[in-house]
Amino acid sequence: MNNFKGNLELNWINKDKSLFYEYDENGIPTLLKKSQKDPSAPWVLKNDIRVSEPRILKLIKEYGDLSNLINPHENILIQGDNLLALRTLCETFKNINDKDKAKCIYIDPPYNTGSAFKHYDDNLKRSEWLSMMLDRLILLRKLMSRDGTIWISIDAEQSHYLKVLCDEVFGSVNFIDEIVWQRAFAPVNLKKTLSRNHDYILVYAKDINQVALNSLERTESQLKNYKNPDNDSRGPWTSADMSVGPVIEDKLYTVKTPSGREVKPPSGRCWVYTESRFKELVADNRIWFGKSGNNAPRVKKFLSEVKTGVTPMTLWLREEVGDNQEAKREVKKINPNAVFDTPKPERLMERIIKIASSEGDLVLDAFLGSGTTAAVAHRLNRKWIGIEIGKHADSHCILRLNKTITAKKNDPSLTTFDKGDQIFVNGFRYYKLGDSLINDNRMNWDLTYEEISRALFMNFDFRYKEGLSANVHVGKSGRNYSLCIVAKEMKIITKDELLGYLDSLKQSKSTKIVIFTNHGVAIKNEDLPDNITIRKIPESVLRKYHL
Repeated sequence: MNNFKGNLELNWINKDKSLFYEYDENGIPTLLKKSQKDPSAPWVLKNDIRVSEPRILKLIKEYGDLSNLINPHENILIQGDNLLALRTLCETFKNINDKDKAKCIYIDPPYNTGSAFKHYDDNLKRSEWLSMMLDRLILLRKLMSRDGTIWISIDAEQSHYLKVLCDEVFGSVNFIDEIVWQRAFAPVNLKKTLSRNHDYILVYAKDINQVALNSLERTESQLKNYKNPDNDSRGPWTSADMSVGPVIEDKLYTVKTPSGREVKPPSGRCWVYTESRFKELVADNRIWFGKSGNNAPRVKKFLSEVKTGVTPMTLWLREEVGDNQEAKREVKKINPNAVFDTPKPERLMERIIKIASSEGDLVLDAFLGSGTTAAVAHRLNRKWIGIEIGKHADSHCILRLNKTITAKKNDPSLTTFDKGDQIFVNGFRYYKLGDSLINDNRMNWDLTYEEISRALFMNFDFRYKEGLSANVHVGKSGRNYSLCIVAKEMKIITKDELLGYLDSLKQSKSTKIVIFTNHGVAIKNEDLPDNITIRKIPESVLRKYHL
């Protein structure tokens, strides 16, 4: 975690540990299905293999045209535990350029309301919820580009705890703002006190000095405010108050209108400009006194001179970005038999993604839910990564994304903002998180030899390069190489075999080479070349995770 000195920090029981849950096919921790009234979470050490091991991604299916995708992590849906998937992505992102990391991260985590949703564990005790969030926020920060931002949906029950937690992870100086989103319209009359109809979205930067958020396009109603009643050659304009407070003496003077009326600023205020500057503006026809020439002066603001967009505000109404009911209707179009409980409307995600990123940037959502973020990012020509743990990765996300890439012009089932002539050409890949390298302190032979090699390389900072044979694979890290020689049927590798493998790499004697193998090697360590290290498996993995 970052060491932001002087920050207020939250402390809770077992903050120095992680949570380990085993999940069922719906993404619900099996522990919560027991009959206990108050089942406690299993706390494990931070480096426990069950919560800290990066896993391989197993390709399930490719959808659509992938020819325009440059990096292997672009447009991917991952089904599996998001903590382990994020660890895998952190390993993947170690060797990519900063510009290819996530420019916009959005997450909609379970709110810990005590009313468990069908698709999420939303009934975690606060200490467990904070630990769950802490581990994931630390990893998400690593995946952000230097100019990236993270947007987190949350309700009033947890927003204050989350704010302090995010200050700890991202630094309070990198807090951008808190958005209030009107998620509902009608009051819940069964409520005994207040009927809450809003949620929050916390926004943080990785580095506030690097961030430049995009403006919003002007709406038709905003453009209607720009008119040209005096046929000014500079085009439509709107007017602004010319008084300001507090009083500055050299800006306190009497203005004479074209009709001859004398006007002074309101009490406790002065004019925005000095008298000499005001006269220059009058000469340039930039001051408006009303059609009759008798009104108090106002400054003309020309549409042609203002910035092209509008700075986003922090109150987002349902008329602008949709609400929960709109979101449920959208999901129902995708799968009418399994409506997701807590979706976010596509117009809300459109606004976030447009503010936080530009075309070609990477958008990441680690709690993908019904797939809204990925689908909207795709339609806005962004690259994306989505992670979802339950079977609704199939029942919702795949259906929604496949519908997006196969949509025809003016498809009536698409939402308002993307009913146009554009056809979304890029495809996506669907992965499932692979199993652990270790099963009961032994190698997991349910994995293929290539999968074992890929997982080993990832665990020890190498990247998979190629296979020399079914059970011999090559990894690379900078100028260093690795060989994984593995097979369920153990054997002795002779000196000639070993030298043959090394010769196949065609590297100089100064290149460091690490050999991972579960076989015996018929050569003493002292007889090995200085650039060669042999590491036995699974022992090396067991030592790494203190097993």
